[in-house]
Amino acid sequence: MRGLKALIFDVDGTLAETEEVHRTAFNEAFKAAGLGWVWDQVLYRKLLAVSGGRERITHYVETYDPPGGPEALGRLQEIHALKTQRFNRLVDERNCPFRPGVERLLEEATSRGLKLAIATTTGIPNVESLIIANLDYAGLDRFDAIVGGDDVQARKPAPDIYLMALEALGLPARNCLAFEDSLNGLKAATAAGLRTVVTPSVYTAQEDFSGAFSVISHLGDPFDPYEHLGGAGDRDRMVTVNALRRWMDDDDDMRSLLTIGGRSIY
Repeated sequence: MRGLKALIFDVDGTLAETEEVHRTAFNEAFKAAGLGWVWDQVLYRKLLAVSGGRERITHYVETYDPPGGPEALGRLQEIHALKTQRFNRLVDERNCPFRPGVERLLEEATSRGLKLAIATTTGIPNVESLIIANLDYAGLDRFDAIVGGDDVQARKPAPDIYLMALEALGLPARNCLAFEDSLNGLKAATAAGLRTVVTPSVYTAQEDFSGAFSVISHLGDPFDPYEHLGGAGDRDRMVTVNALRRWMDDDDDMRSLLTIGGRSIY
């Protein structure tokens, strides 16, 4: 079976530039919990190498040994719950608009009969808050599968989240495209066999996206074209269903040309 059947999206940094909101929510939670911790942008960029909020806090304590660290780990669930509450409040205040082209592509994909899924290391409540804030409650119904960090044991860069999303969609990886913004996300999607379109975010722009199917500044809109950074899409300036299908067909044709004697040399 050849052809594009589904789009699978990461959330943080991909659907929206949420990481600054996450950082603010972490700092507000630390203050509410009586901790004197403040994560600035430089530190947070380093901490983003660790997927998952609870895992990020644990890594911070174990690596930087902040005051009250051991006690904070004993209150990890409480602190993370405070952070989630504050994140959802900030999102509800419309501080996280979708990135250029996201809403347009979601609408087009739905109208063209493609399935949609989310595969993210963030929690489902965070995902729902972001979607509702941008698309209202009906927006949740557009997605055939939503897989969050708590649904799997191994988070990105492990492929588990994407493998679960593919299983929920009932489709093989060759008929789907993943959308990511980070190296960890690219590694996870690639390990699941997915071609991946990367739209680097504020915190991931300096990462190495070698091996991505396409690297572009964002998905593009009619009056806000994307900048092509690598891979497929150099002839376009806006991601559409037709463009994605053409990119995949060109890639499939190239792979066929690079198969000699029944053995792929791609």
